[in-house]
Amino acid sequence: MNTLQPSLKSFRWNLNPKPTTILNIKNQYDPIKSQSSSAGKIKRLVLTKEGRTKFNITPDREFYAFPRFVTHVDDNFIATLTALYKERLNPEYEVLDIMSSWVSHLPKDVKYKKVVGHGLNAQELAKNPGLDYFVVKDLNQDQKFEFDDASFDAVLCTVSVQYLQEPEKVFAEVFRMLRPGGVFIVSFSNRMFYEKAIGAWREGTGYGRVQLVVQYFQSVEGFTEPEVVRKLGDGMKQDRSVLDLIKGFLGLLSGSDPFYAVIAYKNFKPIYE
Repeated sequence: MNTLQPSLKSFRWNLNPKPTTILNIKNQYDPIKSQSSSAGKIKRLVLTKEGRTKFNITPDREFYAFPRFVTHVDDNFIATLTALYKERLNPEYEVLDIMSSWVSHLPKDVKYKKVVGHGLNAQELAKNPGLDYFVVKDLNQDQKFEFDDASFDAVLCTVSVQYLQEPEKVFAEVFRMLRPGGVFIVSFSNRMFYEKAIGAWREGTGYGRVQLVVQYFQSVEGFTEPEVVRKLGDGMKQDRSVLDLIKGFLGLLSGSDPFYAVIAYKNFKPIYE
């Protein structure tokens, strides 16, 4: 401001300055600060302290220390997810698959520019044929990745969002890593490691869990309005009791695993002709 520039003109001290001449630095507009807070910041917390708790409080790295070469959802769920990926992901995309394992469910007939994996078990990730490379990190201990800003066109999270104790921070970090127009696809069913799922997820219904993930997106400034893709299996109810879940784990219920996906984009949704 001109009032702060040195002047060659002589002046006299004003021994009785008017209050209106005092410069209030705190109220000045800082364009750098304003820009940095315009997107990718957490607007509010979604979960309470109780909602973040787990029955099994041992570190997740210990729980996942031994590889599990199994699929946690059925073939119908996987087929629906793979079709969704084929529809939403361009072959030229650089993709980050967070909380992944030995399979990413990406379409086998599409070669993406780059696919990076993340998870808790190196043996599982090393078996994943779709990954170019991977990193091992516990997102409940450290939510920061070492990737640069705007490194990826798409980030995926498959049947794992229920284990995040700091989902707001993770979604904000995903926003940082996405390029403008990049997509974040979060898919899940009704299956889980019950003792490792957070309280808000364990106590929720199918509808409630969808709304929970929607709120995760809405808690971070800059994501587009979340889109929900829902496909219930034959003979399946969206809201299932704990007894139904136990029966499902034991294979005593018929019908396919219900499919849910919540999708949002960074800043805007690209339109391709």
